[in-house]
Amino acid sequence: MQWVKEISLIIEYLAVAIIVGMVAYSTARYFASLITKRNAQGTNYLEYKHTLSRALLLGLEILVAAILIRTVALEPTWNNIAALGLLVVVRTLLSWTLVVKIEGHWPWRAGYSSAEAGEHRK
Repeated sequence: MQWVKEISLIIEYLAVAIIVGMVAYSTARYFASLITKRNAQGTNYLEYKHTLSRALLLGLEILVAAILIRTVALEPTWNNIAALGLLVVVRTLLSWTLVVKIEGHWPWRAGYSSAEAGEHRK
């Protein structure tokens, strides 16, 4: 079962590498756009936020997969299962808030744009 532990550790490293790599890439791209003054009314900043949010979502999904593998295959105790359940709840809440940041509406309102929300608030 040592191989399962090593695979879950590799998956965790992959998640961290994706998050760190995308933060570095997005930040470099954002500053490059500021230097070249290609900023159309703050769209570069919005793109930067969206890229970071997507990287975090992907990283969280991969981390949950690694923890799920480790919990199910190696240590299926009630404490570990409870910790996994709590992590999934936290990840779900974080994912929802990131989706709201990216798309401007709750995930279950897929056809509802932020422009329409502004019209309804008036």
